[in-house]
Amino acid sequence: MFRRVSAALLASPVASVALASSERPQMQSPLIIYGTAWKKERTKELVLAALNCGFRGIDTACQPKHYDESAVGQAIAISGIDRSELYIQTKYTPLRGQDPVRVPYDSSAPLEEQVRQSITVSLSNLQTTWIDCLLLHSPLPTHDETMRVWRQMERAVDAGHCRTLGVSNCYALRDLERLCLDARIKPAVVQNRFYRDTGYDKELRSFCSANTIQYQSFWTLTANPRPLQSRALSRVAKAHNCTPEQAWFSFVRSLGIVPLTGTCSEKHMLEDLNLVTLSELQVNDLHFLIE
Repeated sequence: MFRRVSAALLASPVASVALASSERPQMQSPLIIYGTAWKKERTKELVLAALNCGFRGIDTACQPKHYDESAVGQAIAISGIDRSELYIQTKYTPLRGQDPVRVPYDSSAPLEEQVRQSITVSLSNLQTTWIDCLLLHSPLPTHDETMRVWRQMERAVDAGHCRTLGVSNCYALRDLERLCLDARIKPAVVQNRFYRDTGYDKELRSFCSANTIQYQSFWTLTANPRPLQSRALSRVAKAHNCTPEQAWFSFVRSLGIVPLTGTCSEKHMLEDLNLVTLSELQVNDLHFLIE
């Protein structure tokens, strides 16, 4: 059982889908998002290139270990694109995911204060007054700790600093169910690695679909060498005169998934924005690749 995206949406690189926002009007999220992890000193250059190519969704994190959030903000400022045209999501990264010598908040502070400081740093880095979606980079070791962080994230929504909330690296369905049960502002986004080792999150994606949660995928290409080399995908790519990578992204989007791409090639950026509409038969023919 999976949710399909309409052909009309898939045909447009700048199309968007409604993103659930508890206690707030629905907002729009692009159908593909540019990811900025591990770009290091090239972050500003590559984000600017992505924006110039047509990307309007940017993913980053307040985690100097793997992201340069301030360079993302600089690229956005240089681009001259009106803030209202952009979807910017960032993350609060718990202490265990930070570089011990470059923690962007007071590591000795209570969890609530760590989150508050992280959001303040993100708003400054990104040169914006609001974050479209704030994600918890990963659940904490205990549910109680996760909820302490989530309550502070909810306060950021109440204050107008964030519009929606989400969680990343959440692979246990029970963890997501408990979060949804106990949260006042429900997660609007789940962002996970989409690959064979987790069974492509089949049950978790079904839960997301049933609860109006957008499922985002990262490492969508890197973690899937076998599907990309499959004859079935090659046939679909040939039929649409596109690359296997474009065919795979198109298939993933047809499932209702919003993929992230972190390519450093402008040629590939343009290809990732120029996806194709697969027929129902083609989607069905490819579905065995994620079973």
